Amino acid sequence: MTPKEPIFDFIGVGVGPANMSLAALSAPISGCRARFYDSRPRFAWHPGLLFPESFIQTSYLKDLVTPVDPTSRYSFLAFLVAKRRFYSFLTAAFPQVSRAEFGQYMAWVADSLPNLAFDCPVLAVEHRGDAWQVTTPGGAARASDIVLGTGLRPHVPAFARRFVGPTLHHAIEFGHQKPTIANRRVAVIGGGQSGAELVNHFLLDRDALPSKLVWAGRREGFPPLDDSPFANELFTPSYSERFQSLRAAEQRRLLALQTLTSDGVSMSLLEDIYRRLYQLQFIEQTQPAQLLPGFELVGVERGANGQGWDLELCSQSGARTVERVDVVILATGHRYQIPACLDPIKHRLDRDGDALRVRDDFSVVWDGPAHSRIFLQNGARHQRGVADPNLSLLAWRSAMIFNALAGRCVYDCAAAESIVDWAGVPTAAPPTPALAHESRPASRPLHPTHDSPEIRSYTHV
Repeated sequence: MTPKEPIFDFIGVGVGPANMSLAALSAPISGCRARFYDSRPRFAWHPGLLFPESFIQTSYLKDLVTPVDPTSRYSFLAFLVAKRRFYSFLTAAFPQVSRAEFGQYMAWVADSLPNLAFDCPVLAVEHRGDAWQVTTPGGAARASDIVLGTGLRPHVPAFARRFVGPTLHHAIEFGHQKPTIANRRVAVIGGGQSGAELVNHFLLDRDALPSKLVWAGRREGFPPLDDSPFANELFTPSYSERFQSLRAAEQRRLLALQTLTSDGVSMSLLEDIYRRLYQLQFIEQTQPAQLLPGFELVGVERGANGQGWDLELCSQSGARTVERVDVVILATGHRYQIPACLDPIKHRLDRDGDALRVRDDFSVVWDGPAHSRIFLQNGARHQRGVADPNLSLLAWRSAMIFNALAGRCVYDCAAAESIVDWAGVPTAAPPTPALAHESRPASRPLHPTHDSPEIRSYTHV
């Protein structure tokens, strides 16, 4: 270690909503030395899909901080007040917050936080001596703990990756690529929320209406999001804790059953699309859309003379069709991928396939010393349930991680009372064990500690 290397209590890798929640919760705490690095020049939340008519699927109260600290200066309500739009927002009585406005809120938080470093990619994370060394283009820094917040990566089917470009790309890139849509044959692959938002966007713009719009998804009938009260109980801390206690086989079974609680399409959006299709077909006497529910994309080839794309689609019954289009938008979801900066220690991380195994406090199981921990944000769906990649438990998970980092209860993370008695359901397995040769991490306070040793919900300065 050289004298120039800064020393932090913990370093965050990536500044998406998850790590920004942790940054917002840690910023007002006395003695907390933290730094969050991101390769992008500034914060942006899915800028390629921020259509004016798109709305988030959860309550604005489930923002970066409110569920664990309703007095925080980084809440969505604080944003509305700071922007002088609180009363107008209430008067508008939106059923949900627009995706664009929630993106503005998070960008406002990013601009307000002192512990974020943008345009500073993490090149390598290594364990040296008794601490972590994090290397960036500006040099190296050391920290006691690491928090991964690199998020999910866009998933493109393997057979289509060599064709990715201006007219064939993942939905998240749509706003950057900006392919011409008007009077062209366009295919949207994926029957979830992102696919539906793209279809709705294309149908609404009369001046840029495609000559043909193919919408295909693996599920039958473009099913709606299950937004019922008891389905929303799955997005609570108490259910996350119960899910963590189950055996892996039972967790996989439940994840398959609960898909539509997180991956379905908002009912209001489905209604908007259907009404627009009705308008086009029966009132305007045109039919640009071809809906193919129950069809999966299984192959892509360039069209004749290298023009356009031939898409091979297959139904669950084995029926096949080939659609020729000019533009392909892949709304094929996201998957967790271990970031390349962890390559130096990747072989030391305990994995279940491509997924990292985490303990109850979201720390990754690895073969290194117990006092050096790696915490995982937004990558434990296999152990924590459908809510893990969702906004709903963002603040609670960050508070859980921060308490573990601090070695004390800074934020009250006790599961609130629930209508459903998840805690009363017998668990099927003990908590995730540590590896045989490692001990459980000992709680230790951040440096320096608070003067008062008492446990409190949160302590600001």
